[in-house]
Amino acid sequence: MTAISTALTRKLGRTGPEVFPIALGCMGMSGIYGATDEAESIATLHAAIDAGVNLIDTGDFYGTGHNEMLIGAALRFQREQVLLSVKFGAQRAPDGAWLGYDARPAAVKTWLAYSLKRLGADYIDIYRPARLDPAVPIEDTIGAIAEMVQAGYVRHIGLSEAGPETIRRAAAVHPIVDLQIEYSLISRDPEIKIFPILDELGIAVTAYGVLSRGLLSGSRPAGPGDMRGHFPRFHGDNLAHNLQLAARLKEIAAAKGVSSAQLALAWVLAKGSSIVPVAGARTRAQLADSLRALEVKLTAQEIAALEAAVPAHAAAGPRYGKEQMRVLDSEK
Repeated sequence: MTAISTALTRKLGRTGPEVFPIALGCMGMSGIYGATDEAESIATLHAAIDAGVNLIDTGDFYGTGHNEMLIGAALRFQREQVLLSVKFGAQRAPDGAWLGYDARPAAVKTWLAYSLKRLGADYIDIYRPARLDPAVPIEDTIGAIAEMVQAGYVRHIGLSEAGPETIRRAAAVHPIVDLQIEYSLISRDPEIKIFPILDELGIAVTAYGVLSRGLLSGSRPAGPGDMRGHFPRFHGDNLAHNLQLAARLKEIAAAKGVSSAQLALAWVLAKGSSIVPVAGARTRAQLADSLRALEVKLTAQEIAALEAAVPAHAAAGPRYGKEQMRVLDSEK
């Protein structure tokens, strides 16, 4: 894969590092969307680095540690070429069941110790709680990570799915470089209350779900092991309606000579220089398709037409199930 010029890099907030304009999200390499090919996953990681991608995103609970071990094996001789972004705090049972979140200071340091071991790393570049722990003040959680920054185990602190008040309180404890949040053509709520605060505080966005978990490219759940089967947007009438939105996007993309995925990614890239989309590529082919979004240039008129064709609240069904939506700080 041909490397793309690093002149396009974006900065993660006022105090964060320079990163390639598209990050690689590795969650799908650990069975979240069904069966995976480990050799292809590793090849995809290497292809991303060869292309210039330097921000690799994972979570310590993806595959109950499998994802970190996979990344650790793939990057054994390339650690200094990448920035590792790790989410922590989600508790899981041996059968994969979700048990809640734990972001107490002692737990923060415990999660970190195990992540460093699985990744085979001496430090993590960006460390972030996966969700707000309602039983722990965010100041305590961020304060514990700040201690790990001082100790050299963490370089920068990020947040994930945090709401306005939490963002302000966290930033008052330690500089926050980015907020990871779902953002796509059909998930645009962060524009209303969250993005203005991030702009004010100098915090970047690492946007996940830019294809709405494949929905915008016409993808459907692959089987019982695919977690999308639990999301309302992929069920019954909701799915039928949402696939119509995907068809509109495909029609516009075809007229421009690009794929739906490239157009959806290009839209996110065009929404602000402080936004870095996280492409969840599981294969080299998916990665190559995503990276070609950097070649897609959208005019203001094209962006307006795209947003009119796929309106902000046109999707049927919430982005998560009722219980997860209830605990999302960003949705409060």
